[in-house]
Amino acid sequence: MPALLRYQAALLLRSYRWLPPLLLYAIILAVGVRSGEPVLGSLGVVAVAVLPTAAWLVRVCVTGEPPAARAVTAAAAGPGRVHLACLAVASAAATATGCVAVPVVAAVSAPYNDDLTVGIPTGSAVLDGLLSVLACALLGTAAGALCNPPVLRRRGWPVPVTALAALLVLVASGSPANAAVTGLVTGSASGHVTLPLLPLGLSLLACAAATAVTCRLVARR
Repeated sequence: MPALLRYQAALLLRSYRWLPPLLLYAIILAVGVRSGEPVLGSLGVVAVAVLPTAAWLVRVCVTGEPPAARAVTAAAAGPGRVHLACLAVASAAATATGCVAVPVVAAVSAPYNDDLTVGIPTGSAVLDGLLSVLACALLGTAAGALCNPPVLRRRGWPVPVTALAALLVLVASGSPANAAVTGLVTGSASGHVTLPLLPLGLSLLACAAATAVTCRLVARR
């Protein structure tokens, strides 16, 4: 498995197809984050931006290998393991992007609530932001896995369906990603940090389920 992960990571880096999702992430942060703004609200933007980035990176990874090369890799290691490596690399790349942004955004933000009356410990805010980023990255990975091959194979469908799924996962009231981001927003209003442990656990379960389903589908074809 480590060799497959290194191989998929090398494919991602050498293809430069990671550049558009990274630019999307940077644009969202440039629009939504301002120096001196309350830290938890700014970290909410960081977490929100991770979800569509993760879904896009999943598409990049699962479709980045030429069919002939994928057939050889699948024959050598098994199609399910190859697909698992693709999802793991995409999720890790999105998570790493968000985790790099969290301390940077925290450093340029004000450690206070929205009306600047309650101080917020920077360490607690960073931990809250990191956990929220991880929850959103896992849900974005799940959405990308279910909206791309092997689930959706017809051309023209995966891209808009992935974008719609990422949006729905963010705005749906019962979504763990929505709960994690809402926790940051309400914490910014009240000045209290609430770690999104339950949303993170549910996101992990959703990602594991989506990964298991898609890996099984790949193995059957």
